[in-house]
Amino acid sequence: MSKVVIVTDSNSGISQKQARELGIEVLPMPFYLDGQIHYEELDFSQEQFYEMMAKGADIKTSMPLVGDVTDLWDKLLKDYDEIVHIPMSSGLSGSCETAVMLANDYEGKVQVVNNQRISVTLRQSVLDAKMLAERGMSAAEIKDVLEKNKFESSIYIMVDTLEYLKKGGRITPAAAALGTLLKLKPVLQIQGEKLDAFAKARTVKQARSIMIESMKNDFAKRFQSPDGKKMHLEMAYTFDREAAEEFKAEVQKEFPNNEIVLDPLSLVVACHIGPGALAIACSKEIE
Repeated sequence: MSKVVIVTDSNSGISQKQARELGIEVLPMPFYLDGQIHYEELDFSQEQFYEMMAKGADIKTSMPLVGDVTDLWDKLLKDYDEIVHIPMSSGLSGSCETAVMLANDYEGKVQVVNNQRISVTLRQSVLDAKMLAERGMSAAEIKDVLEKNKFESSIYIMVDTLEYLKKGGRITPAAAALGTLLKLKPVLQIQGEKLDAFAKARTVKQARSIMIESMKNDFAKRFQSPDGKKMHLEMAYTFDREAAEEFKAEVQKEFPNNEIVLDPLSLVVACHIGPGALAIACSKEIE
C-alpha cells in the first residue's frame, strides 16, 4: 500500500498546529504588506494583520512561490510515496494551475486536486482526503473521488464593506460608492469555481436571514437533505469573533441536527473582503 500525505494551503483555514495534529502539511500563503513579502500565520497573527489593515497598509495577495511548493514536495517525498496536493479553487487563483504544471515533473507521485473549494469547504476536502488515504486509497484514487464531488458544496458570505472588493478590482469604484451610500450588505456566493453576487441586504440582520434561508433551500432542494443528514455545516468570519459566535448560535437553532465548525477566514481571503464578513457553508459527506 502506497504511503500518501495530504498537502493544502493556508486558504483552508487549517493552522500549522492543527496540521501537525492531523498529520498533514499546510503551505503558508504569501502576501505583500507595504511591498514586503510575509507568510500567513508565520509572520503575522490575525490580530496584527487586521491592525495593519485598519491603518491603511497596502496589502496585496500572491500565489505560492514555485520554490516553496517544490521544496515542500521534495522534502515530503523522502518519507512518503505519494502526495495529494489540494490548493484553493482554480477559479479564484492561479495557484492550482501552477501546481498542476509543476506536478508534471514528478512522474505521477504528486496528484493536484482541482475541486473548486476554499476556506471551510477546502478544509473538509482535506479531511476527506485524509480519511480516504487511511482507508488505503492511492493519491490518484483520492484525486478522482474529490474531483467527482467538487460541486457538492455551497458558500454564502456577507461582506461588511465594499472597500476591499473595490481595491482588488472585484467591483467598480462607482458600484462601491453607491453600495456604501446605500449602506448595503452584499451577500456573495460560491457554488462552483467563481465568487458571484447573490443578494443585497440593507442590514446585517437581513443578510444573516438571507444566508440561513438560502442554506436551508440548498439542503432541501440541491442536496435532498432537509434534515441535514450526511451534510457538513461550516461557518467562517473575518476579524469579529463575537459577531461570528452570535451568528453561529442563530444558525444552530435552524440546523439542530448539524455540528457547526467555525473558523476564521484566511488572511489572503480577508485581503479581498475586509473585516466584519460572515459566511455559512456546507459540503456533502463523501459516501
